[in-house]
Amino acid sequence: MRVIVVGGGVVGTMHAWQAVERGHEVVQIEREAEARGASLRNFGQIWVSGRAGGEELDTALRARELWESLGAEVPELGFRGIGSLTLVRNAREHAVAVAAAARPDAAARGYQVLTAAEARAANPALRGDFEAALWCERDAAVEPRTAQLALHAHLRASGRYTFLTGREVREVVGTAAVRDDHGDVHRGDAVVLATGAWLSGLVKELAPDLPVRRVRLQMMQTEPLGEALTTSVADADSFRYYPAYRSDALDELNASQAQAPIAAEHRMQLLMVQRRDGGLTIGDTHEYEHPFAFDTLEDPYDHLTGVVEGFLGRPLPKIRHRWAGVYAQCTDTSRVVHRQQVRDGVWLVTGPGGRGMTCSPAIAETTANELGW
Repeated sequence: MRVIVVGGGVVGTMHAWQAVERGHEVVQIEREAEARGASLRNFGQIWVSGRAGGEELDTALRARELWESLGAEVPELGFRGIGSLTLVRNAREHAVAVAAAARPDAAARGYQVLTAAEARAANPALRGDFEAALWCERDAAVEPRTAQLALHAHLRASGRYTFLTGREVREVVGTAAVRDDHGDVHRGDAVVLATGAWLSGLVKELAPDLPVRRVRLQMMQTEPLGEALTTSVADADSFRYYPAYRSDALDELNASQAQAPIAAEHRMQLLMVQRRDGGLTIGDTHEYEHPFAFDTLEDPYDHLTGVVEGFLGRPLPKIRHRWAGVYAQCTDTSRVVHRQQVRDGVWLVTGPGGRGMTCSPAIAETTANELGW
């Protein structure tokens, strides 16, 4: 079988991986020199802890298994099963953590409520003020800016993989074939369009009523911390945004403890992961209204800096990078991904939202199984 994958990001690359692993030939086409969208502009978190139960959690847990096996095969991914700590600062936030740890699926996630002393033993860099923490053993991390490069290099070594860059696919021609802007036609037995947040042009022609929206976020990265941040870290504002934390205790938190105004305005939570060079990736905000702003705003960064310094008990290292990114999210946020046959032999796979990095290996595995690869 010959599979054509359109899109060089993590979802497209995982589809290429599945096809090559199953013995097929793959041509992957990317309009940039390398993917430059959400796949590079995220935390690199394999984030099981906040996922909704049922299909979403099953997908995330399966993806966690696949990421670990990929990390063993491709060490350059920088896979680290570091877990996460969601830090709480008062009794109301603590109650939400306790409720989460009492979920029927808590053991599958590796949830455990830790005292402040236990959390500091797990992550000694956390010398600041907090009362307790929700530990999630199943969370992990990879290096988002280099993961695709490592995967592409490994795929090339198979001898059954071609990565074509600087080519934008403009047209579907016939069955399981596309034409790029060089005029070249790429024919296969299946075409997967994994175009991320690119929802205009060809995608709009093929799926004019696509139930997917675009979301913009802001993030930043620091100079090296100078010590190990041995887990990823979140604050209790993340309880408000992830479905796994829904409970009566969360309702009480929302009713009695408002977010800081800047956090509420930008739909913010703290997520923080240390990169292999020691720097910290910190975010994030959420913007849903189009047209998106073209600039980044300082107030959200200032808020996040204050939260991080409060947990670390020390000044944050110098900010080295600030950036914004856009990803595609199903408008029905309970759906893991939108997968649709748009022409004979052509499937569109998009809309995982913030789950893209986490769930992409399992999303691609499901596509491969459903298409009979």
